[in-house]
Amino acid sequence: MSEILDYKKKTKKSAKLFLASSKIHVNGVSHNIRFFEPYPFIVKSSSGKNLQDVDDNKYTDYWMGHWSLILGHGPKQVKDSLKKQIEKSWMYGTVNEQTIKLSELITKAVPVAEKIRYATTGTEATMYAVRLARSVTGKKIIAKIDGGWHGYTSDLLKSVNWPFTESESGGIVNEEKIISIPFNDLEKSLVILNKISTDLAGIIIEPVLGGGGCIPATQEYLKGLEEFAHKNNSLIILDEIVTGFRFRFGCLYPTINLDPDIVTLGKIVGGGMPIGVLCGKKEIMKFADTSGNKKSERAYIGGGTFSANPMSMTSGFATLSELKKSKNMIYPKINSLGKFARDELGKIFGSKVIITGKGSLFMTHFVSEGITEITNSAQAAKCDTKSLYNYHFKMIAQDGIFFLPGKLGAISNVHTKEDIKKIITATDNFEQARTSK
Repeated sequence: MSEILDYKKKTKKSAKLFLASSKIHVNGVSHNIRFFEPYPFIVKSSSGKNLQDVDDNKYTDYWMGHWSLILGHGPKQVKDSLKKQIEKSWMYGTVNEQTIKLSELITKAVPVAEKIRYATTGTEATMYAVRLARSVTGKKIIAKIDGGWHGYTSDLLKSVNWPFTESESGGIVNEEKIISIPFNDLEKSLVILNKISTDLAGIIIEPVLGGGGCIPATQEYLKGLEEFAHKNNSLIILDEIVTGFRFRFGCLYPTINLDPDIVTLGKIVGGGMPIGVLCGKKEIMKFADTSGNKKSERAYIGGGTFSANPMSMTSGFATLSELKKSKNMIYPKINSLGKFARDELGKIFGSKVIITGKGSLFMTHFVSEGITEITNSAQAAKCDTKSLYNYHFKMIAQDGIFFLPGKLGAISNVHTKEDIKKIITATDNFEQARTSK
């Protein structure tokens, strides 16, 4: 592939550094999905919409810090707030005022967040959500979605990748307490849920599958699961770590008239700093109160050494404050850019590709024979993932455009229509070259 030769020519320092990294880090990386062939470039700085690698190549970024940087890399208002905070110190290990300020913003924007507990990662937030649901209900089974990604917690590391019947990892126990249901298929999901209803503690679901293919859930599906859960005295846990504050100032669930018991947040609410947030109704969250409950009556939810650290709280507050102040400009802009990208890419590829997404998120699926729609992660997994990798890698190697190969793209407030047009031009070139072979 000429793209590989082009990439290797312009990333010689990255190649050397990645070799050094491989000697001391597993597979050379610290997060599995950050590796791609032949090797990932090594970033030395970022600003606005750009990443700059050690070879001084610039890339317009659509990975955007695992989709967390809705204001772009290093926005001034966040950077200035962090500079002020770092002068005061960056770790207290005690209660701090910054936490209260951030929580007040979240509770006003997210109605279910009557009580909040912070962690340092989204994985911790979903882990605690599952523990809380089991504690509240006295039941053990958690239902999740085929292709649903909720972090690396052992409780939820099941049926993430196709085929969903295979275990995702060694070292996982009690997998029988996690049941998988098919996304956007209410009838089949209810059949499965009815079989385990007596021990069903809760259902956890993303309103838009992130890692599973950037696929929105239908309102009928979400409402049906919620109705079943509440009639069954089980909890609905909405994982809005990706979707929270992504499409509007607040969560997605009010726009579909849902009434979740627990919501998890992360990514955007940390403003680029480590964060996980567990939010819930008072009657649910009271089970996390260790001051009045016996051990057998509580959910032990700590948070970790660095939970609610002043840097993350400051960054989150600055980010949400800017989103709140400019919500009538930022959200219409980035959501319309997302629609523009989906529409124009669809015109270039035609029926050979399905573009999924919502608002400022989008993903390209090169369809395989027999796939006519993508409403669940099984259909997404059966698509031509090699062509998707080649498409993304071509843009990295030749166009200075960065999508983490195989993943969805996220548009931030610093992207422009001209940036999307560059994706369209690069896509047109890729498709012409592909079809002329």
